Amino acid sequence: MPLLRSITALAFTGLSLTACVPMAMFASSSGTGYSGLRTDWGTFVSSKSVNAFCLSPKLRFLIWDIEGHFGKKVVMNSGYRDGLHNAAAGGADNSFHTKCMASDIYIPGVPKERLIAYAMNNDGVGGLGCYPGRQFIHVDVRDRPRGYRRPVTFSGC
Repeated sequence: MPLLRSITALAFTGLSLTACVPMAMFASSSGTGYSGLRTDWGTFVSSKSVNAFCLSPKLRFLIWDIEGHFGKKVVMNSGYRDGLHNAAAGGADNSFHTKCMASDIYIPGVPKERLIAYAMNNDGVGGLGCYPGRQFIHVDVRDRPRGYRRPVTFSGC
């Protein structure tokens, strides 16, 4: 019986992953917006100080969903931050970046307004930050408060 449960759990996990991954697999990373960028754990990052290793599965699925929707790879401007990095970046003490649950992202060639509109209507986005004059947006996968149909928004959204 335990073996059957394990096999069922593996099959369910595999099917769940195949439902999300295929569209992101076909996302493009061609064009001048990606030249000179490096990747960290399969995610384009804007600098060598960006840590894309520590992303919760829920955040990884959200990024794949966004990539699949737009057909282009996300570029991460900020991912996981330890306490010192978070303080230096001006992050909140309880920042979701320190919990592997947040990322600041943009997509070359996709207007920030389209990215905001998609994130605003995406059930996977728990928090959304929009920064005037900056090309990236903040997304996190916090649980939404009871009754929220949209993400918790801050900083100009």
